[in-house]
Amino acid sequence: MKRLKLGVPKLPAFPRPGLASFRRRLLFRGAFLLLMVATLALAVALLQEEKQRSYDNYRDNFKKTQAEIMARLRHPAGQLALLNPDAQDGSVRPLSPLMLPYAALDFDDLNKAQQAVEMAGCSLQYEDGSSLCVAIGSNPFAGGFIYLVGSFLDGEVVGREEGATEIGDVHRARVTLDMRGTQTRWLAPYEAQNAAPYTTLLRGRLTGFVDAEDSVAANLLPQHARPVRDFRGWLWQGKLCADNSETEDCLKRTYFSIRLPVEAFAAELFQKRWPKWPPDDLNGIKLHVELFAPNREAPVFDSNNPGATPPLTLNGLAQTLLPGEKLHIRRMNALKKDSRAGVQKPIVLQAPQEDEALSPWLHKLVRHLPVDGYATPLEGRELIHTNLDDYEVVLIGDLRSIDRSISIVATRMLWFVGAMLLAIVIAWLIIEIGLIRRIAVLTKRAAAVSYNVQDARIERRLADLDLSDLRGKDELGILAGGLDDLLQRVKDDVQRERIRTEQEHDMWQAVGHEIMSPLQSLMVLHPDESDASHRYVKRMQQAVRVLYGTASPSEALEATTLQLDVVDCDEFLRNVAANAPFAGIPDVRFASLGRPVPVRADEFSLEDAVTHVLRNADRYRPEGTPITLTLVESDGTVAVGIHNRGPAIPDELLEKIFEYGVSDAAPENGNRGQGLFVARTYMAKMGGTIAAENVVDGVAFTLTLQRAAA
Repeated sequence: MKRLKLGVPKLPAFPRPGLASFRRRLLFRGAFLLLMVATLALAVALLQEEKQRSYDNYRDNFKKTQAEIMARLRHPAGQLALLNPDAQDGSVRPLSPLMLPYAALDFDDLNKAQQAVEMAGCSLQYEDGSSLCVAIGSNPFAGGFIYLVGSFLDGEVVGREEGATEIGDVHRARVTLDMRGTQTRWLAPYEAQNAAPYTTLLRGRLTGFVDAEDSVAANLLPQHARPVRDFRGWLWQGKLCADNSETEDCLKRTYFSIRLPVEAFAAELFQKRWPKWPPDDLNGIKLHVELFAPNREAPVFDSNNPGATPPLTLNGLAQTLLPGEKLHIRRMNALKKDSRAGVQKPIVLQAPQEDEALSPWLHKLVRHLPVDGYATPLEGRELIHTNLDDYEVVLIGDLRSIDRSISIVATRMLWFVGAMLLAIVIAWLIIEIGLIRRIAVLTKRAAAVSYNVQDARIERRLADLDLSDLRGKDELGILAGGLDDLLQRVKDDVQRERIRTEQEHDMWQAVGHEIMSPLQSLMVLHPDESDASHRYVKRMQQAVRVLYGTASPSEALEATTLQLDVVDCDEFLRNVAANAPFAGIPDVRFASLGRPVPVRADEFSLEDAVTHVLRNADRYRPEGTPITLTLVESDGTVAVGIHNRGPAIPDELLEKIFEYGVSDAAPENGNRGQGLFVARTYMAKMGGTIAAENVVDGVAFTLTLQRAAA
């Protein structure tokens, strides 16, 4: 058993100069680094101050925004948006009625009707100047009505004569209602009434008839048609031209107001439960309104015309919010008596985010700047009362908009800060390249010389080192010249050492040649393979061939090529145990398995490996104790165990003992730390392994080989 002794010294670490040699370098770099840090700190302090000022301004503006939004929501137009959160945007045709902030409309009075729809802002404004408000109202006796209030431009209105069914030569309206799977269509011709001489409006009724057939362009009333009792409609036309001209055929502003009876609403009054208001299918109610002029097939007004500007909706209200701000609207159900109606999910409005390119790292820096009160969220909460229900409105501010605006300012400042830092860096580089760099290069070259002169391949590595380019007339140049002269002397010494090594190599060749001749003679004297001397002479020949012509034993062993064959490991171990006394290793015991155990190995190399392990075991076993050989088979492998009593190997050395040159014995006694290295090398070349472990009464080595086919 071998004990560790560092036969090959470890290469020293890369030499590092002391702190004193870096003093000037640290002084220069520290000063410039401090100047750069101060510049950056100044910029960050300005950003923090700007962020604090922006936060104070945003907090004040947030209160103003809250007051403005609440004022708009308390206005009838805002209440219209609250009562119709899912209202269409005007691009969807046909139209759906809206819930007004009033229970009903005074539809037969033009001024009151116009004032109501203008106050509520429910009218769609068309590109040709027409308008239309479609609303729904409740009535305790009729259940509910649908109101149509609008205006359009046309020539002087022409009324229908009483009893006439041909209505193609008069002004008329056609209204189509699709509701709950049923479609109802009314035809309402205009019937003029005498206007007072002092008024500026022509006034007449729109008498409603159920249109049972889809009459072309609404030109004909059904036979025996009777007016619908609950259908109410009025039409007014101004006497003045819309373009302020005085021609007879000019266009004039014409107003109409219609109340439609809805049988489905009336039917709900007779049910046991109180009808729900507003109805759940409000958006499913679709209306199409058309107004026709005399002798014209195309309507002068069609509610399905595209391009209408919708009334105020909650989505439109979101445009008043700043990017990131949120408006939560929740219906409180305070006035509802229906116990089945629960608290609804709040509506969340949010302004679109600004799509502006920002530097991610700069934006992250601004976001982490500390500001007083910045962690406190901005929130405003108020209650809006309507005729239908109460609404809780919560405005939540978003301080990220401040970070975005500050990031924009920081981007502009970045150029000035960058210019200052660039000036500092240029000054730094002038000193660094002109002075510090030369010192650093010279220091590295000197350290490289110190490191590489101790390497085993010193000649190849020193050839790449050159200090001649650092020579000069100043102090650094003179120092570099002295080092270059010393390096040249080292290179000369290395060249001489290489020549000496080559001569030693030639000597090894001669020695190997001289040894082979007597070994050949000994082989002739012992030709019988059963003779134990014959085996040892062959092993000596193989060892000489390995070392022949090679100066380094470790390199020779690494370069050896083995001839693998099938070897009976059981018979092999019996021979080893029987011949061990001839090699000076007595009392080697092996319990044969009594059957062939084929393995793939080179017999002589395997015998060398086992013999080296036996010699180590013999060296450390107590006198009189045996060395035990064991053979264990497993799937695909065969393990050879070598056990001896004696002292244990330190755990940290269990792997190192197989390295070349590691030994605890003095070299002059013939122990050079080579035996176990040879054993590991041969085992590896045969596809096997070798390992050592401490057991209870000594040390055990395990040699593992690949099993061969029988």
